[in-house]
Amino acid sequence: MCLIVVALGAHPRFPVAIAANRDEFFARPTAPLEAWTAPTGIVGGRDLEKGGAWLATSTDGAFAAVTNYRDPSRKHPDPRSRGALVADFLSGTLPAERYVRSVVALGHEFDGFNLIAGDRNGVWYGSNRGGGVVPLGPGIHGISNHLLGTAWPKVRRSIAAMTQALRRPDAAVEAALFELLADDAATPDEDLPDTGVGLELERRLAPAFVRGAGYGTRCSTVLLGTPDGNGTFAERTFAPDGVPGGSRRLAVTLRIGIGATPAASAAGVAAQP
Repeated sequence: MCLIVVALGAHPRFPVAIAANRDEFFARPTAPLEAWTAPTGIVGGRDLEKGGAWLATSTDGAFAAVTNYRDPSRKHPDPRSRGALVADFLSGTLPAERYVRSVVALGHEFDGFNLIAGDRNGVWYGSNRGGGVVPLGPGIHGISNHLLGTAWPKVRRSIAAMTQALRRPDAAVEAALFELLADDAATPDEDLPDTGVGLELERRLAPAFVRGAGYGTRCSTVLLGTPDGNGTFAERTFAPDGVPGGSRRLAVTLRIGIGATPAASAAGVAAQP
């Protein structure tokens, strides 16, 4: 997953709204959105190479999502699967805060990650590249392949688009969030981050939706939760060069606590390092 935008308490009908893109090599085997048979109780897409997930929910109403932290200069020689962070939380018994703290403490065993986990007690963020473990309160939060609070262009645009999408009529919110995720606009070179992969690759990876023959956006996901704990989990998949694949939508349970402290304006955005 290379882009996650999470809105908490920002819409009366959808107090939980999540829009996310998974960018990955097209050769990596993947299962689409479905209820898992093992471990049971998980709903989401699945990485068939390592067995983990990038965004998933549990039948008791929790969710988790992970992005990679892009830094080619810091590679673990034998890392644990980052996708397992999502699956292990959703199949386990630890509350979100304790789980995020526990895996950040073991962060040296993984390549760089950003993890978001939410349950009825709240939503928590943590990374093994710094920034601490913090609660996500009401507001709109955006994360790509750097820390929470890093204002990459795709994050700024996506938060602004989420804000506008949540002003649409209820029936139009899901479509507006998929429009957000389909944004493939180029970014001026002077606004690009420098993550050590070279200018040409920074250009290719800068949009919310990444097109490519070997690597690109594999799926777009919109997860919406209502005040009564019901939710919809919608996924659109893509072939190389952004060619549309299939689409799926499942009803899920989503019982997420939302803290009482308002988040800062344009939450999740700060000056780029």
